[in-house]
Amino acid sequence: MMNKEEFIQLLQDKKYKTAQNILSEMNDMDTAAFLEELDAKECALAFRLISKEKAADVFSCMNSKMQTFLVDMFSETELKELLDDLYMDDTVDMLEDLPANLVTRILKNLDSTKRSTINKLLKYPEDSAGSIMTTEYVTLKKTMTVKQAMNHIKEIGIHKETIYTCYVTENKRLMGIVTAKSLMTSDDNENITNLMNTNIISVHTHTDQEQVAHLFRKYDLIAMPVLDSDGCLVGIVTFDDAMDVMVDETNEDISRMAAMEPNEKTYFETTVWQQAKHRILWLLVLMFSATITGSIITRYENAFSAVPLLVSFIPMLMDTGGNCGSQSSTLIIRGLALGEIHFKEIFKVMFKEFRISLIVGSILAAANGLRIFIQYQNFNIAIVVALSLMVVVIVAKLIGCILPLFANKFGVDPAIMASPLITTIVDTCSILVYFNIAVHVFNIVV
Repeated sequence: MMNKEEFIQLLQDKKYKTAQNILSEMNDMDTAAFLEELDAKECALAFRLISKEKAADVFSCMNSKMQTFLVDMFSETELKELLDDLYMDDTVDMLEDLPANLVTRILKNLDSTKRSTINKLLKYPEDSAGSIMTTEYVTLKKTMTVKQAMNHIKEIGIHKETIYTCYVTENKRLMGIVTAKSLMTSDDNENITNLMNTNIISVHTHTDQEQVAHLFRKYDLIAMPVLDSDGCLVGIVTFDDAMDVMVDETNEDISRMAAMEPNEKTYFETTVWQQAKHRILWLLVLMFSATITGSIITRYENAFSAVPLLVSFIPMLMDTGGNCGSQSSTLIIRGLALGEIHFKEIFKVMFKEFRISLIVGSILAAANGLRIFIQYQNFNIAIVVALSLMVVVIVAKLIGCILPLFANKFGVDPAIMASPLITTIVDTCSILVYFNIAVHVFNIVV
């Protein structure tokens, strides 16, 4: 791929034909990424060099900031040509990120049919199947033969987002699906009814988009039909949109697992103030919740005075408990996301985590207890720390598996129950367990 400086030099030397040839040989996504690296003026000039057939695909791959700039810069003719070639779902995605004045301008450049369709798509709830579907798909009739179906696809397929899966409908109701492979490998006179698959995996317009992505992953689909409340086919979700959902959901979960508010913008697109705002709320909550741990420690001042060495093991216990809880919660959250674990299996999960904690806790307790005894020659302290570790690991792993399951049960994102929150809860439990055991072993009056 040509580097940016060489390409800019071509534009400055007005060698537009050479620059056009370079862009035509690049993949659409690579072209979009390359143009985004250019300055605004250079990007606008380079985009105009892209062929009409390729321009819409490149535009749909660009980030919202660059799309906004280009739409604002386009003439009415250029804008109309772009909108004519953009797929419906890409148009809707673009409109959701554009300023209101540009949305109004775009809608004015659409015909009444497209405008009506886009308005319907924009009204579907965010994160629903309806909000990510496209209305550009191939429909066939049951009465068609393979030859008639192929002629129909050749006639209208160029304007559809996918032709690999075709949908057999009757009065707008979905009767079955036919793959391009079936059509191309069957006799011309074969009836569509004999080829269509009636065992259809479909979703409704209000189905959560995360559930849609899960079905794509589970059934290895290329496209999935979307039905309205009357059971009529109103659109399809394609694999690329499902992949975008998976990426967005993963990014959202990563943010929440790190105790931050999800953010759709990239790291450098987000201002310092916005970054701080997304992080500060959870940090405040976790900071003030940590005062509970401080209050508990203060309550056991007599234990410190009697055996000062006890204080030195607090960080190790708290860190071990937090790490054990985080391990369990991460695995449970992953299982929930993939549909491998359900709330009804909570006792099965708890029993498994309990058995794991017995093994892990025993090894950690034995190793640390032996180390402490050798280092300090104090059997009582070794017993206190070993027993505390054993109990802390058990408690931490149970908390780590229970909280995400309950969060999911009550409609809360399980990722919220990940590392920071669970660590804070486990820290409190660790201190309570540790000092209660120490008080009883050393016969300290609190």
